Amino acid sequence: MANIELDDLEVRLGGRVVLDGLRGSLHGKAIGLLGPNGSGKSTLINTLLGFHPATRGTARVFGHDIRRDSNAIRAVAGYMPESDAFISDMTGIRFVRYMAELAGVPPEQALERAHEAFFYVGLGEVRYRKIGTYSLGMKQMAKLAQAIAHGPKFLILDEPTNGLDPMARQRMIQLVRDVRDAGDITLLVSSHLLRDVEETCDEVLILKAGRIAGICNLAEERRSNRKFLEMETVGAIEDFASSMREMGCECACYSNGRIKIVMPENVEIKDMYAVAARRAVQIRRMNHRRDSLEDIFLNAMEGKSMTGASHGSL
Repeated sequence: MANIELDDLEVRLGGRVVLDGLRGSLHGKAIGLLGPNGSGKSTLINTLLGFHPATRGTARVFGHDIRRDSNAIRAVAGYMPESDAFISDMTGIRFVRYMAELAGVPPEQALERAHEAFFYVGLGEVRYRKIGTYSLGMKQMAKLAQAIAHGPKFLILDEPTNGLDPMARQRMIQLVRDVRDAGDITLLVSSHLLRDVEETCDEVLILKAGRIAGICNLAEERRSNRKFLEMETVGAIEDFASSMREMGCECACYSNGRIKIVMPENVEIKDMYAVAARRAVQIRRMNHRRDSLEDIFLNAMEGKSMTGASHGSL
């Protein structure tokens, strides 16, 4: 079962189509949501949480249909919004306790969870201060604390590093990784910073003008990149390439001894060096080809197919 399923999902707001026929299944533990401003990212989040009704089709989160089971989805969801939504005169610990109680946690347990969440995000020493006195970075961490205090299975993070300085951003990214690696929470990370998604997610959904521009399994993309080599060589590269093709590799030779190779799973780097030694070919330089998330995103914006993992053409 997919973590998120989109089944011809359409959402209209004010008579305008904002999400247009979204179809796809997302299985990642950490799903990145990307797209330019106005692409429908926030609308999709609010629709999954049941705040915007679908006008056609539907979506499912852990098998729960958004049309019938919105309460069940919200019961397992934690949400860190982009915009601040604090009661500024409340202390941090009181606010997070209050949010945990709203999520259904009994009062005494909610207080314990609030303390744990504040120490987890590194705000233990300021938990009794009023939130109105917090810095921007502290407010971001407090938003994360309230999103995780009730123990959600589905955690939505909307622009989690917004406005953070480099050190605070790295702290936030590490916290997101820690949550991901704990293994019992599925993440949906919406960000305009490609680097944030690349460092935390294993799958990405890209929206453009309310439609799906692409779905990419980043984990598979990274695995395939390890088998895509670009080299500079000296020697009989055609003979070398011929031997590599006999082993099941795809090869393309260029001028000045440059060669590109895609190796199948059963061929390792050491095998390639053995062939080079037999053919008296010197390998002067070798790089793993790596399509960055920026490349993937720009290809999607240009309308190039990128569903699934692909290492492109030689």
